[in-house]
Amino acid sequence: MPDINGKIDAYIKSMPSLPTSVAKVLEICNNPQTSPADLNHVISLDPVLVGRVLKLINSAYYGLGQQVTNLVRAIIMLGINTVKNLALSSAVLGNLSSSKAQAGLDMEGFWRHSLCVGVAAKIIAKKRSVDLKQIEEYFTAGLLHDIGKIPLNGVLLKDYMLAISNSDRDRISLVRAEDAVLGINHCTAGALLVKAWKLEGAVGDGIVYHHNHIDYDGGHRELLYTVILANRFASMMEIGFSGDRYPEKPGPSIWEALSLGPEFFEEMEPEVNREIERAQVFLKLQ
Repeated sequence: MPDINGKIDAYIKSMPSLPTSVAKVLEICNNPQTSPADLNHVISLDPVLVGRVLKLINSAYYGLGQQVTNLVRAIIMLGINTVKNLALSSAVLGNLSSSKAQAGLDMEGFWRHSLCVGVAAKIIAKKRSVDLKQIEEYFTAGLLHDIGKIPLNGVLLKDYMLAISNSDRDRISLVRAEDAVLGINHCTAGALLVKAWKLEGAVGDGIVYHHNHIDYDGGHRELLYTVILANRFASMMEIGFSGDRYPEKPGPSIWEALSLGPEFFEEMEPEVNREIERAQVFLKLQ
């Protein structure tokens, strides 16, 4: 199939780009000297983004128990990194939910799976006592890990449906079926989105490497491994559906690196189910 990357790239360019305000948020948050006032100034330039962030902050997902209408106060309460990831998640979901890819993949099942992976990643991170300032990054990485499927579904609809069907029929991972049918997989397509939207860093690494962690030599290995386990959890528990009934099992090295065992999945299941319902607000931002 000729020039698939070019077609995917063209499709991504036809999608709405992330708001300039989000790119600026990501940029200033890379500076350790950034203050709540600095972040407030950037977000406040985009009334839609302000509304989305405040809606999330005041949702049951955070359960603050009080209405927060002042963005600076929200940033102080939740932390700069948390608000950065709220801004990023809301902008990406706003773009993708309005994209042209509405057939092929069961989008409701896809987003429920994505939400489950985000919630599970966050719970695993808490279990491992990850710094609270970084917890929301785990959620965001899990929530967005499969976004490479959107352009594949949009550009190669019939072939993508065939890849999903072959994965199910042959009981192989969707990544293997994508490579066989399309000559490209959703991690590679995700890398094109990461580049176009400047999502480099922990979240971008989760998108690009969650099915090929052996090739990974970046600085976010624990987050990547967490997303891999969270993805496995969502598939085993059949929460949502992303077209992949037979994902490859995480190797022992991943469990060992995170000091966890498969029995933790049973322990976390009730909490994941509760948190998914609270996190539904992320899918109602557009």
